[in-house]
Amino acid sequence: MVHKRLDGLLFSQMVYMGAGLLSKNAKLVDGLNVFPVPDGDTGTNMNLTLTSGAEELARRESPKIGESSAALAKGLLMGARGNSGVILSQLFRGFSKAVNGKDEINARQFAEALKAGVDSAYQAVMKPVEGTILTVAREAADMAVRAARATDDIQLVMEKTYEQAQATLLRTPEMLPVLKEVGVVDSGGQGLLFVYEGFIRALRGETADQIREAHTNAALSSADMDEWVHEQHAQLHMKTEDIQFGYCTEFMVHLKHSTEANKKPFSEMVFRNQLDQMGDSLLVISDDEMVKVHIHAEQPGNVLQYAQQFGSLHRIKIENMREQHANILRQEEQKEKKAEAALPYGLIAVAAGPGLADIFRSMGVHVVVEGGQTMNPSTEDFLSAISGINAEHIIILPNNSNIVMAANQAAELAEKSVTVVPSKSIPQGMAALVAFNAGASLDENREGMTSAIGQVKTGMVTHAVRDTRMGDVEIKEGNFIGIAEKEIVSAGDDLMKIAKELLSQLVDEETGIVTIFIGEGADEAQAEELGEFLNESFADVDVEIHHGGQPLYPYLFAVE
Repeated sequence: MVHKRLDGLLFSQMVYMGAGLLSKNAKLVDGLNVFPVPDGDTGTNMNLTLTSGAEELARRESPKIGESSAALAKGLLMGARGNSGVILSQLFRGFSKAVNGKDEINARQFAEALKAGVDSAYQAVMKPVEGTILTVAREAADMAVRAARATDDIQLVMEKTYEQAQATLLRTPEMLPVLKEVGVVDSGGQGLLFVYEGFIRALRGETADQIREAHTNAALSSADMDEWVHEQHAQLHMKTEDIQFGYCTEFMVHLKHSTEANKKPFSEMVFRNQLDQMGDSLLVISDDEMVKVHIHAEQPGNVLQYAQQFGSLHRIKIENMREQHANILRQEEQKEKKAEAALPYGLIAVAAGPGLADIFRSMGVHVVVEGGQTMNPSTEDFLSAISGINAEHIIILPNNSNIVMAANQAAELAEKSVTVVPSKSIPQGMAALVAFNAGASLDENREGMTSAIGQVKTGMVTHAVRDTRMGDVEIKEGNFIGIAEKEIVSAGDDLMKIAKELLSQLVDEETGIVTIFIGEGADEAQAEELGEFLNESFADVDVEIHHGGQPLYPYLFAVE
């Protein structure tokens, strides 16, 4: 089939086919992921990114290629996830700019648009690394330009482009030592190959049904990849402790949504250079209204605080890559133990803070899902945790009212027996664990653990984010506030005064024990002072102090 012109409708079919083939093989691409960190999510991120672009394209599809490509670029930018997803979005953002205002394009214009996409992607990456998706895209686009000089058939140009991408992908282990060490090709480049193969299939006139049944001709065939990934994830060759910057941080800055507190003039060069000092894998994309940022940072809060000077923050996503990698290792370990008898119970708890996570594990929890008030884990996070436990029954402790719904949804979707004990705070979750009995029936445990939740009172000390009034309590932005269960009972600038007032509200003559969990940045000496206050004020109360490391809350109190 000869295509001398490419309009918006045929281009849309190419995108839909590429998205379908990538979606079909996303997990296989995940299995190749070792660079820049062994977190195993390149295929997932590229798939979610391209799906977002394809959905926007479907809503705004046009016979004009300039309009269709603009819709795709917008959807990709808004949905871009991870290094690979942001780079993919830039490949088509540059493409879109090159065909802006055109109804249709010829082979040479198509090739030049692919090259423009590569230029855009390289500009977005602070420190480009060869042997990655960037190299595959660049050498493929260069071939497209050469091919377009010899033929005016867009299908032939795309086929030559794909062949070069495939050849370059096979050379990536020679360019990037970590790939050669593990024995894989670059995962992002492999993902791009699936997209390009979808383009070719659309140009040949294949249908979506044929795509679903298609055997790919990628650098590794689907069958070979499936067998390879089943036997050994690339991530298994890497160590979690090798991850230097542990948090994959993504967000958008709306430059025009600014206030007196965040209207600093924006310079992309200054912005890039500042963020480059805070991590690696930095990608920054900006226009007059918006900045898209991807960075691997050890202290994501510092990144967000800096960026907020320039506008309002949106679509914030922070993922713990060490936990992602550790989950992969745990899942593989569970696969190896399949032959062993299943445990009667598997326990999952949600917590934010290394100390709290360690306490939950010491109490018998098999998987701690990272999350809390401002970082709610998804249904998928719970399903991943459930799949990693070889047990007849799984019990989930959400430990936050905002997380119960996602846990319940995971319980409905899981193929195992899953029960959610609706704990709404860390102290409630720990009380439920104390009541857990591995020798009891599921109904007995559900009843006992749920009952235990009501036997503990939760106190929290945190910061106010705005001025307000709650009942008789006047609150100013930045105040410490004391929360007893769900009620704000004290507010002020003196942390110790607020904490003591809160404890006085929670503790009564029936209280037997108070546990103090020290949060991120809190003072241990002050925690000891709180313990002395309790001993002096309530002679019969025992006090325990633990390092929780929880963010946002300097102190958590469990009163029983």
